[in-house]
Amino acid sequence: MKITDWLKPGIKVKRWILFAIFGMILIIFGLNELSRHMLYNWYYKGFYILLNVTGIFVLYISVTEGIKSIMALINKGYLKFSLDSRKLETLIYEKRLLVKGPKIVVIGGGTGLSTMLRGLKYYTSNITAIVTVADDGGGSGDLREDLGILPPGDIRNCILALADTEPLMEELLQYRFKDGRLKNQSFGNLFLAAMDGISDNFEDAVKKMSSVLAVTGRVMPVTLENMVLKAKLQNGSIVEGESNIPEEAIKQNSPIDSIIIEPADAKALKESVEAIKDADAIILGPGSLYTSVIPNLLVKDISDALHKTSALKIYISNIMTQPGETDDYDVADHIKAIMKHGGDGIVDYVITNAGTIEEELKERYLKENSKLVTKDEEELARLNVKIIDSNLVKTRKGLVRHDSEKLASVIVETIMEKKLFYDRKKIIEYFYLSERLKQKKN
Repeated sequence: MKITDWLKPGIKVKRWILFAIFGMILIIFGLNELSRHMLYNWYYKGFYILLNVTGIFVLYISVTEGIKSIMALINKGYLKFSLDSRKLETLIYEKRLLVKGPKIVVIGGGTGLSTMLRGLKYYTSNITAIVTVADDGGGSGDLREDLGILPPGDIRNCILALADTEPLMEELLQYRFKDGRLKNQSFGNLFLAAMDGISDNFEDAVKKMSSVLAVTGRVMPVTLENMVLKAKLQNGSIVEGESNIPEEAIKQNSPIDSIIIEPADAKALKESVEAIKDADAIILGPGSLYTSVIPNLLVKDISDALHKTSALKIYISNIMTQPGETDDYDVADHIKAIMKHGGDGIVDYVITNAGTIEEELKERYLKENSKLVTKDEEELARLNVKIIDSNLVKTRKGLVRHDSEKLASVIVETIMEKKLFYDRKKIIEYFYLSERLKQKKN
């Protein structure tokens, strides 16, 4: 390739840059003369006004033609970018898909919620995660006691689940110190605590951290008040503290009867109530029934909004029972507990697991008094809750978890079929973009 081959289009770009500078000079000169002399002679005033108009026209022509020249350089291969065309095309399809996705509000906390969010963010950017702040154990509990901030752990996990970060950044934020005074403390918790220190309140700190990590959707605490969780066991005793409740239920060999929060009149964030009002679907769980899901329903503004919304209300059933919380519970027992604390009609559909696990893994869980959650279809029918079955099991490092991709797919398909079925055009366009995105990624 001769040097003159790329010099010619390059010279054109330089010419338009000089032309743009000339236009700006005309505008600046004309405005300066008009403001300095306050000309009363209409002949001169008209001349300088014309000068400004000419300058604007010159600037417009130079910018538009300059862009055309730059595009010509790109098309001919004289200018190259690090982002290849295939990745760029995939990115465009992905963003188009996400903004057209359903409006989903997820309510809960713990590992189950963040697992689900990792799958959902590939279907929609219209996600609002409302997260419990009752945690008082581990590193979150230490920061809550030492700094007087709301527990950051569950919120940190949800932010990371929705974040568009490099693996190294996520590994850093999830890192736990192994020695010293910071032993077992998460760097992500410290990051959020530091952000709280330079913010007006905890809500603002969460927004700033979400912005830094390019979060898809929104994450917000269920309340900004110092919420404390208490449980009444069936033997009548009262247990205080989220981390103590399952331990005491096991120790006293008495199941949980009910849960309360203090302050009982804790206020929800206005944004979370509005998100519930505008949602296409509300997702409860997955997660610890009494210590992650139900505490959010005890915030009166949240439960009131759930009863008023026309959104589809879906509960994600846990795969395994949890010792000290849901021993021997089936799916109907989970929903009865939710309705007991949040009111009837708070669940329309339940997504349950139809998969199984290996006998060796099943035996290992049984030794810890945990087993697969079963379902009684007749009892669920009496509760007026419809069932959606799917194989959602994923085992990782000997632990049973929800498969985030399968779960997200089932959720979105359910919303489209049960809630947005009337908007055929939206469904066709959404799934067309979804299929194109899959093809591009493959």
